[in-house]
Order: sequence, then structure tokens, then C-alpha cells
Amino acid sequence: MTYNSILFEIIDNIAIVTINRPKSLNALNSEVLNEIFQAVESVAANEEIRVLILTGSGEKAFVAGADITELAGLNSLQAKFFAANGHKTMAAIQNLAIPVIAAVNGFALGGGLELALACDFVYASENAKFGLPEITLGLIPGFGGTQRLSRIIGKNRAKELIFTGQMISAAEAAQIGIVNRVISPEELMNEARKTARGITSRGKVSLNMAKQTINQGLDVDLATGCKMEIDAFALCVASEDAQEGTRAFLEKRKPSFKGNLNG
Repeated sequence: MTYNSILFEIIDNIAIVTINRPKSLNALNSEVLNEIFQAVESVAANEEIRVLILTGSGEKAFVAGADITELAGLNSLQAKFFAANGHKTMAAIQNLAIPVIAAVNGFALGGGLELALACDFVYASENAKFGLPEITLGLIPGFGGTQRLSRIIGKNRAKELIFTGQMISAAEAAQIGIVNRVISPEELMNEARKTARGITSRGKVSLNMAKQTINQGLDVDLATGCKMEIDAFALCVASEDAQEGTRAFLEKRKPSFKGNLNG
């Protein structure tokens, strides 16, 4: 498929989606959201892909927010569809069966932070900045920021960031749990790829079960979450990868995981 606003490549079982509107600081408009969604759907349909990395083009921005030029012309009904489109895209990323890494190379503001929050974890360059500044425009986050941020850093910290529109550094974002690792700009993608390569050597079924159980368990009580874990563990034990993994352990060799999600 041909894309206008993103770059999509697959290297050694790793898909890389790069938001490619550097003149607009990679701002999210309807076209970008649709293309990210389509790319994620393509990744989901390809059993060979084991990890997805999301990043931005240029040195200034991961995604500097929603495209204000488009947003300013929307009426209430159009704004509802715009927000729903953003939510659909973020949900597709969060629910993708494989791990998703955000490699944040610059500003991750508004929709950019929301995009990063939908990923499984975040690596950030030392010059990255994070924030939800919608309140300064008389708005609120519209792509899941009020929901995902509070689940990651807690209700009170999320309220402070959203109410003030404050922008924070990558180091501070790491301190409060938004960012996993802060890396020099020149090494950001190398480190993201290195982690991705390590993940590609793991079993796809177990990765999917781990991701699904963690994500779904956050929305239920502990006892229900533990029951979900029991069921997921049982499915893993019955998988081709688990049989290979235990056999490799007993034979004192590295496992070669070849299982997929189709049984």
C-alpha cells in the first residue's frame, strides 16, 4: 500500500512506522490517523512481524499534537468523529497482538503523547518533551489522554499535567513512569531496534498472552485478574512454543520459537 504521511518498513521481523510530516512537526490529521490505523492492520495480518516500533521523522518532533489547522474548522459533530477516529487508532495500537515500542525523538505533545501512551512502552531521546497542552486551547485531550495517562502515572499527577498543560522533560517523564528509558538522540533508534530484536526471539503466543493479561487485568479486581492469568498460562502451556521452550531447556540449547497465533 502507498502512504502519503507515514513511512512503513519491515526489517528482520520488525515493522517500523514513521510519522512523516516534519514541516508540520508530524501533527496528526485525519489522513495520518487513517494511515497509522491501516499500517497497524497490515502488521496484525502479517504473522512474520514480531514487534512494531513507532517514531517520528526529523529531529524536532515525535508528534507535536493534533493538526490545529484541521481542528479549528470542525463543528461539534465533526469533532466527535475526529476524536472517535483517534480513539480507534490508539485502540488498534494498544490491542495489537505483538509488542509496540514508541521511540520518541522529540516533542510528544497532545495527540503525540496519547500515541506514545497507547504503545506498550516508551524509549525517549534526551531532548524529548512530553505534555497534554489542550487546556491552553480551551480543550481537553481527545485521543485517550484523560484515561491512559491516569492509569499509568496515577490520578493526581495526570490531573496536574492536564489541568496546567505543563510540558515536561524526558527525564521527568521517566521519573513519573511515562518513559522507560532516556537515550541520546543518535542512539534512540538503535536501542529501540536492539530491544525489538531481543523480543523477536521470544514466543509469539506467550508475548500476546502477557500483553493481553496485563492490559485487561488493569480494568478488573485482583482476583479476576489472577483468574485471567491462570487461563492465559494454560493456553501458553498448550502452545507449540511452550513445548519447544521446555524441550530446549531440558536439552540445554536455545529455543527456536516458530509458533503463531493461528493455532
